[in-house]
Amino acid sequence: MSWLSSSPGVVLTAYHPSGKDQVVGESHAKGGDEATSSRRYGQYTMNQESSTKVTERPPFDRSSSQDSLDEVSMEDYWTELENIKRSNENRQEGQEAVVVKEPDEGELEEEWLKEAGLSNLFGESADDPQESIVFLATLTRTQAAAVQKRVETVSQTLRKKNKQYHIPDVRDIFAQQREAREKSPDGSEPQSVRTNENKCQGKDDQGSSGAVDNKELIPRVPEDTPAPETDINLEVSFAEQAVNQKELSKERMQKMRGNDASLPSFRVPKDKTGTTRIGDLASQDMKKVCHLALIELTALYEVLGVELKQQKAVKIKTKDSGLFGVPLTMLLEQDQRKVPGTRIPLIFQKLVSRIEEGGLETEGLLRIPGAAMRIKNLCQELEAKFYEGTFNWESVKQHDAASLLKLFLRELPQPLLSVEYLKAFQAVQNLSTKKQQLQALNLLVILLPDANRDTLKALLEFLQRVIDNKEKNKMTVVNVAMVMAPNLFMCHTLGLKSSEQREFEMAAGTANVMHLLIKNQKLLWTIPKFLVNQVRKQNTENQKKEKRAMKKLLKKMAYDREKHEKQDKPTNDADVPQGVIRVQAPHLSKVSMAIQLTEELRASDVLARFLSQESGVAQTLKKGEVFLYEIGGNIGERCLDEDTYMKDLYQLNPNAEWVIKSKPR
Repeated sequence: MSWLSSSPGVVLTAYHPSGKDQVVGESHAKGGDEATSSRRYGQYTMNQESSTKVTERPPFDRSSSQDSLDEVSMEDYWTELENIKRSNENRQEGQEAVVVKEPDEGELEEEWLKEAGLSNLFGESADDPQESIVFLATLTRTQAAAVQKRVETVSQTLRKKNKQYHIPDVRDIFAQQREAREKSPDGSEPQSVRTNENKCQGKDDQGSSGAVDNKELIPRVPEDTPAPETDINLEVSFAEQAVNQKELSKERMQKMRGNDASLPSFRVPKDKTGTTRIGDLASQDMKKVCHLALIELTALYEVLGVELKQQKAVKIKTKDSGLFGVPLTMLLEQDQRKVPGTRIPLIFQKLVSRIEEGGLETEGLLRIPGAAMRIKNLCQELEAKFYEGTFNWESVKQHDAASLLKLFLRELPQPLLSVEYLKAFQAVQNLSTKKQQLQALNLLVILLPDANRDTLKALLEFLQRVIDNKEKNKMTVVNVAMVMAPNLFMCHTLGLKSSEQREFEMAAGTANVMHLLIKNQKLLWTIPKFLVNQVRKQNTENQKKEKRAMKKLLKKMAYDREKHEKQDKPTNDADVPQGVIRVQAPHLSKVSMAIQLTEELRASDVLARFLSQESGVAQTLKKGEVFLYEIGGNIGERCLDEDTYMKDLYQLNPNAEWVIKSKPR
């Protein structure tokens, strides 16, 4: 049995269903904590014969300071696991397990390249890999190394299989990438590649000095104690930061791990060009972000020596209607016929609403289960009456609604965290520091399918509302993480046989990941600036490429090049003086306005000027209903946050248009 927590400072003890004290992790406490640690210390034992019997557990006090009681928090995990097992015994038979395909190495890397948007580096389209050269030229060194490794593996695999189509030499591909980089307009290396020398790195190292080896499950600082805050660096590639961090002396790293008295709370730093969140970008740019996020995640895991293997679910027959056990995308299609534009399953929304109607102050909320047979009957009744609108919600007790919500998540044919990335989410616990774990989770959230990501966001926001009432409901972030972790990570529909040993090994790690997801959700829905900058560079290079191709075509067709170049110029260049932007608002009464740029002018100021001139029906528009958008130039379309400084953004993207409109739901 390997330790689940190796950070110095604490012995984590858990009560397993076998009734035995289980040591989750060990470390050396300081000063007055030594006596406490020695009392908690125990030898890990597993009694296989008695493991199936639930024996009486030691009493414990559910006080408001229970975050410091490791045995209490782990008790919640095992209790939830028992409730799930009892629920599984009563659920309807006939649900098929999803078969997970384990492809060979060549197939795995080939699939990875496809998902990274680099399928034209091999196969039938490999004769012209030029399309990917621009993309490759924007990568950092660690990202390029991750791509190169997979191109080499795929090339070797295809040669062994004697494939007839052209296989480019990986050295040629990356030679072209280097050549493209050297030909950049200013003759310098792209900013995205010069990350090792980036000045922001020093600042980030200082910020991470408060981080610890976060395999320790429970923070030693009580929840009520304000944790020191530090900005997390979103301007530099996470993998490049990890490379630099590895270069720190062993003494400094040891000091960082030992400093468990002040765990930092990471926050999203203010960015003058605006913070970009998931949902702010046009679909084409978001697709590029996802390609880059996959490459960056792979590079980060490889730098840190953690294996990252994607899985694929073999398609099987699943329910095509109903509520429980229906694929998420199919459920949303069903819901959208009832309520157009729905992004969160209606049954999920109704269950959350029912729980909140009962009051979030209820003690033991989410922890105390409803009766298994009653839950089964409610499921059957919901399946029959939910869409007809005849189901009697008054008959659903609050704890029953909570049990139904957790059951809904478990019964998804494919897990909410997705088949492809479930193992990657679990592997987050193996990363060295809290900062790296958050960085990996940030990239994984970006990679989730839209339906999964939207539902996960709604779930985490609900869980935070529960935690906000912890003084009365006794459900702190640690308790909630312990209760919810088995429901998201122990997915029975994957056909994973869950031994007691495996359950115990997963407990602390998955609960830690759940804890991070809940506590840092605002950060996790932020797209790192370095990824947005890489997308901007790709767009700029693609535009140059298209412009060159167009000029070549026009010359061949004997068109007047001078006339074409004149038409290419922005039409408003002559109309708008230097230092002034023209903002369009086609749906407002004031459809256009020229605005002078100043150092302090923000997006919220631009919106305020338009809304102050509205009258009649339009006057009812409130802050948060319309947004200022950056459109064109080196970005497709980007919704700006209110703290974006317009002059700084204008300098980054001078060819953009500025439009006020509502955000699609």
